[in-house]
Amino acid sequence: MRRITWVLAIIMSVALVLAGCGKKDAASVVRDLNDVSDKLESKQGAYQGAGTMTLYTGEQPQEYKVEVWYKNPSYYRISLANTQKDITQIVLRNDEGVFVLTPSLNKSFRFQSDWPDNQGQVYLYQTLVRGIVSDNNRQFALDGDNYVFEVAANYQSSALVRQKIWLDKKTYAPKQVQVSDSEAKVVVDVKFDSFAFDPKFNQDSFDMQKNMATGAASESTVAEVDENGNPVVVPEGDEAAQPETAPELGDFGVIEPEYVPEGVTFKDSNKIEGSKDHAVLIRYDGIYQYTIMEARPLDRAVSLAPGSVIDLGFTVGLLSGDEQQTLTWMNEGVEFRITSANLPVSEMMQIAASMQGQSGK
Repeated sequence: MRRITWVLAIIMSVALVLAGCGKKDAASVVRDLNDVSDKLESKQGAYQGAGTMTLYTGEQPQEYKVEVWYKNPSYYRISLANTQKDITQIVLRNDEGVFVLTPSLNKSFRFQSDWPDNQGQVYLYQTLVRGIVSDNNRQFALDGDNYVFEVAANYQSSALVRQKIWLDKKTYAPKQVQVSDSEAKVVVDVKFDSFAFDPKFNQDSFDMQKNMATGAASESTVAEVDENGNPVVVPEGDEAAQPETAPELGDFGVIEPEYVPEGVTFKDSNKIEGSKDHAVLIRYDGIYQYTIMEARPLDRAVSLAPGSVIDLGFTVGLLSGDEQQTLTWMNEGVEFRITSANLPVSEMMQIAASMQGQSGK
């Protein structure tokens, strides 16, 4: 009898040890995530993911198909496809700089930036890992086959306060991300349909010309500019190297933002007569004074002077200037510029988000 009791005790002890080995706490998962992050920084580091991102920043939710490619050391390709309007934009980083491409319209921005280093993008794996590892007040839970972390949101918009991140237990691949505001309302929701580490990319996967050609009728080139953003004069006889002019796409109306900061009122709007790019100027006055310039550039590509990259969710924009700042972004072939001497960047971002999906009047 004693022998049987002893054997049962050993079996139960072993079972408890094995059961304990199958469970991980937050600290052990964080250690593993550090290892995964280190591997991504290695020579062979790479990943590829795809899913759906929904933005709840306007009157109606905006849904995007998201595809993310990363290859060490600093190659990125993020494809954002608006499912309602069948418009795809590609944010690309390679050795030549950072590009924002709209292949179907042969439009592109190019600027020098260290994006996305030290900047948060909800669809980038490094951003999610950084958020989990850096928050010592993280909350941890198990949800079926997933580890779930709730941590502080570290994004450029002050309206984004908390984020909830689901990771696959076996691979630590992201499954879902929800970013909420101060009232616990979900503002951004990303659901990954697939995610794989160590994919094999083609040699030209991060090439600008290749990515423009995927959705354009013909190849596109980027206008060359100097360090001040001014066009470079092409030597006589080299005119063939100049980018061609895209066909005029017509008047797009006036696109007004849904969001106006408290203490600010609409002043006026004017279409600039005779402008081939159908430029529109909208002015606001009050606590903040700012203008919104809208235009449909005729050139295939627009290059900008150096500045800071701002994540707008549906695309990225460029913030330039010191005393007077300008936020510039491209959406559906229209270039937008918000310029002000006193409007906070967070307000600029909310205004830009509220213009997404709007039709011209």
